[in-house]
Amino acid sequence: MDVLQTTSLGFLTSNSSSLIQPIMQGFTSLFVLGGLAVQAVLGLPGVPRLRREGEILKRAVDDFIATEEPIALRELLCNIGSSGCHASGASSGIVIASPSTSDPDYFYTWTRDAALVFKAIVDRFAYSYDAGLQTQIQNYIVSQSKLQTVSNPSGGLSDGKGLGEAKYHVDLSAYTGGWGRPQRDGPALRAIAMIGYSKWLVANGYKSTATDLVWPIIRNDLTYVAQYWNQTGFDLWEEVSGSSFFTTAAQHRALVEGSALAKTLGSSCAACDNMAPQVLCFLQTFWSPSSGYILANTNVNNGRSAKDANVILGSIHTFDPALGCDAATFQPCSDRALASHKAVVDSFRDIYTINSGIPAGSPIAVGRYPEDTYYNGNPWYLNTLAAAEQLYDALYVWQTSGSITVTSTSLPFFQDLVPSAAAGTYKSDSETYTTLYNAVFLYAEGFVNIVSQYAESDGSMAEQFDRNNGTPLSARDLTWSYAAFLTAAARRSGIVPAGWAGAGSTATSVPGTCQATGQGGSYSTATIASFPASQTAITTGAPTNTFTRPTVTATSAAPCNTATSVRVTFNELKTTVYGQTVKIVGNVAALGNWDTSKAVALSASSYTASNPLWSGTVTLPAGQSIQYKYIVVNTDGSISWEADPNRAYTVPKTCATTAVKSDTWR
Repeated sequence: MDVLQTTSLGFLTSNSSSLIQPIMQGFTSLFVLGGLAVQAVLGLPGVPRLRREGEILKRAVDDFIATEEPIALRELLCNIGSSGCHASGASSGIVIASPSTSDPDYFYTWTRDAALVFKAIVDRFAYSYDAGLQTQIQNYIVSQSKLQTVSNPSGGLSDGKGLGEAKYHVDLSAYTGGWGRPQRDGPALRAIAMIGYSKWLVANGYKSTATDLVWPIIRNDLTYVAQYWNQTGFDLWEEVSGSSFFTTAAQHRALVEGSALAKTLGSSCAACDNMAPQVLCFLQTFWSPSSGYILANTNVNNGRSAKDANVILGSIHTFDPALGCDAATFQPCSDRALASHKAVVDSFRDIYTINSGIPAGSPIAVGRYPEDTYYNGNPWYLNTLAAAEQLYDALYVWQTSGSITVTSTSLPFFQDLVPSAAAGTYKSDSETYTTLYNAVFLYAEGFVNIVSQYAESDGSMAEQFDRNNGTPLSARDLTWSYAAFLTAAARRSGIVPAGWAGAGSTATSVPGTCQATGQGGSYSTATIASFPASQTAITTGAPTNTFTRPTVTATSAAPCNTATSVRVTFNELKTTVYGQTVKIVGNVAALGNWDTSKAVALSASSYTASNPLWSGTVTLPAGQSIQYKYIVVNTDGSISWEADPNRAYTVPKTCATTAVKSDTWR
């Protein structure tokens, strides 16, 4: 069953040197990675200490993912109607973007967001059968069959234009307010998500269900893509009307994968076959040789640099392990995609306070685009995770193909991580391969570490976090943030989605001449009363990996002594006036046993008007679970408590002897 492949990612050791290890930043406070990584992998002084720090971070990221994954899945499902704990009033199968109903109001369903969320769910389901997820998938498909028929400001179903509508009310009614219309990525992404489930149905003997129930919905979306792909629309951030790399890449994949599914179901999609090569041809125009990166949007004149996380997202959502590092489809490990990764990430290096002083080649918080002004322009959880996911995708391909190729285009990316890197192809039995692989693995881990640092202590993820102090901002519990975490965690584990291009595919063959024309077709109402019962998995276990395993294997973690106590630095953002002091008090002796006279005073030595930081360090037993609050001691000695509930924290029990807990007054 060609649904998902899996292999393991991790540290590699060179056949020629036991000193080749990836060294990663400390879990919470070690930011400067580039120089440390190079020092470690090249065997310069300090390797034993740096290696230990690298292993500590890996374990810490392991722990974060183990803790966060069930939270992310739970919160994601909470945002799906009608039974989701945050989705009261939403129709069955409808994904709310966020439970936030004001500042901002995201209590709507977006075609794009819902499709990306359900693509993550389908991939998870295909890898490991889950009846609960299957019910969610079926409810989603039914809901989308209804949404396709809803007339809206973009149009209706008769000519397909209504399929380009971006968002709807959660009760399936049209949103008629002003908005950026149309948005042409939604139909392509929805088709991709449903194609994924259809492939599972076929693989498990339920071809008729795919043919009769799911394919009519997919066909409408594919018809829309084939007809309107060459017309401009708003990008995924809903701000720029033009041609979007993300949209075009998704459209190409949908047409290629849709055509293959049609053939599997005994049908055909001539428009898919005719238009896919032309979409791919147009996709090449986003690459700018003179700039050295993918232009996120074209056919616009907005004064932007066109550096945008759009291109990282486009690459990871069209990842096909079988395509290797193909540049025409901008695969994650292609030289074009890696060069663009560097350009996009570096564009945020000097504009966010929380990234200040972090050099090139070290992970940072990643936003949408450097000129962003929405909520003052901040890092996004999903984009920072996407930066990691692209690198995990690349690592997977390098492992399974057994080599890394560095070209003149991707050389600056690699030289940020390993200054001695040079153009060439390096086999997996070479020391250079191991050095490059480990440096990239280090880099990817660091982006996940950034997210672990700025996520809420209860594991919740909003849309953004503040560029100056890391405080979560904008819509709370963003569904897309949770989906982005789940897919990045899966890729880190070596679990990748099934390919979409197909064996012997011409999906990467760029025509010599581009033709900017669409091909129309007919649309029809797809009606689904219900799905057949008991369509369980008949295949057993995870699918077999059809790729060649690498000759280099991951090493076991280096031994270390688990810390018995940890110096925990508590950072609290609280605006105060002269004479006030912020303290921390809690339910353990080190924090005063709730006695405010024994509370630990925090220091304001780093306090500024824009970053009102109070900080203090307390030594606590490793593994201890505590409850605590912050208080303000006023000039007259009176006490002001922050709002309920009590905060909770469990001191890490790893090799690390330090940790950081960052909070904001409430």
